[in-house]
Amino acid sequence: ARALTPQTAETDAIRFLVGTQSLRYDNQIHIIDFDDENNIINKNVLLHQVGEIWHISTSPADKGVLATCYNKTSDSKVMTCAAVWRMPKELESGSHESPDDSSSNTQTLELLCHLDNTAHGNMACVMWEPMGDGKKIISLADNNILLWDLQESSAKAVLSSSAALEGKGQLKFTSGRWSPHHNCTQIATANDTTVRGWDTRSMRQIYCIENAHGQLVRDLDFNPNKQYYLASCGDDCKVKFWDTRNVTEPVKTLEEHSHWVWNVRYNHSHDQLILTGSSDSRVILSNMVSISSEPFGHMVDDDELSDQEDQHQEEKIKEPLQDSVIATYEEHEDSVYAVEWSSADPWLFASLSYDGRLVINRVPRALKYHILL
Repeated sequence: ARALTPQTAETDAIRFLVGTQSLRYDNQIHIIDFDDENNIINKNVLLHQVGEIWHISTSPADKGVLATCYNKTSDSKVMTCAAVWRMPKELESGSHESPDDSSSNTQTLELLCHLDNTAHGNMACVMWEPMGDGKKIISLADNNILLWDLQESSAKAVLSSSAALEGKGQLKFTSGRWSPHHNCTQIATANDTTVRGWDTRSMRQIYCIENAHGQLVRDLDFNPNKQYYLASCGDDCKVKFWDTRNVTEPVKTLEEHSHWVWNVRYNHSHDQLILTGSSDSRVILSNMVSISSEPFGHMVDDDELSDQEDQHQEEKIKEPLQDSVIATYEEHEDSVYAVEWSSADPWLFASLSYDGRLVINRVPRALKYHILL
């Protein structure tokens, strides 16, 4: 398996969706519910019969709606297509029971619409407008950026605008991310070793980081709390942090992995916490506090302090905290292709390796209290 996503619209229950990649059997989407109090993982299975799943993403507004990119063979050619689906009503919100007999109880996804890519090539990923109403999505297909409007309660996808990557050779997008800042009018894309920023209103390029990595760029993520900050990772085993206003040099570089880095994710609430997953089979949690929105730790307002505390506070003159690797998780025995934070619990994350193992971990308690207190 390679495809993992939190159920973005679900902010109460801890829920992840995993898409399988099997050539032999019908592919499935596993809905994983984590019962935090009892430390139990429950799963429900949905059939995804159209093909092996390469990417999965969920609507920010509707718990039941998701998009997948999957391989389809037609005329002995393999195409990667994309579609929007709805899960059965009873599975939409966090249920904490696994069905007793899984074989008799697999349900199917309802197809809402296909994102027609006959003219555009293979779909790499589908992104939903952050904080949106679930009506706008962008898909990357070969060298095309396609902005779709979902209409008639997602039963129809209308292409509203597009842009193509121009240049020598066969240009192909590998991944992209929609920025939650600037009124959601910017996306970043990766192709080969280059990272580019685009304005979704004009569909024009607004910045370009050439040779952002020495080899292929695998993934991107925006800092949710600092509007110009972007993280990238790639096959040069590095994770780099950029200020998109000045892209000549990365602000910071992490070199902790020993093989390709497939995934980088900022924590949604505490942006100093960075997760990375790599084909060295490890997941690394880093504390990149110097480039976070709170480089001096949690600031206390003067008004909140009494006189005694005030003096005590002045003695502890604030210095920026040090960046560090918090923990390295080695529970996987195969390449880790996906890491994701929970959308319901900021201290919890999941990682998925190629052999289909899903591991759920927590930020170490000591660090959690250090950040909060």
